[in-house]
Amino acid sequence: QAQLVESGGGLVQPGGSLRLSCAASGSIFSINDMGWYRQAPGKQRELVASTSSIGITRYADPVKGRFSISRDNAKNTVNLQMNSLKPEDTAVYYCHAIIKQRIGAWWNEYWGQGTQVTVSS
Repeated sequence: QAQLVESGGGLVQPGGSLRLSCAASGSIFSINDMGWYRQAPGKQRELVASTSSIGITRYADPVKGRFSISRDNAKNTVNLQMNSLKPEDTAVYYCHAIIKQRIGAWWNEYWGQGTQVTVSS
């Protein structure tokens, strides 16, 4: 099995910054997309940002210009630098990855356990 472990959430004032990190471990042959989703109370889970194995990135419109995603393929990690945070960024943030565990296996989706980000004064 593969696992995703997140770190870096917390409480921050509006305008502040946070950095989320996610490390994939376990039985991994290859990782395709890695990224971050978030879910606010009463809302559906939504894509925040993602990056492909060759570095193609995409961002949700509300975070463009404020958030930056980066990835280290050698370490199987993905980070999300969040700047100029707003109260509406408050949510549980989930790491997501599409992983192939061995040659010939299917690609499967994996999720981290989630980390709370709260933006409040």
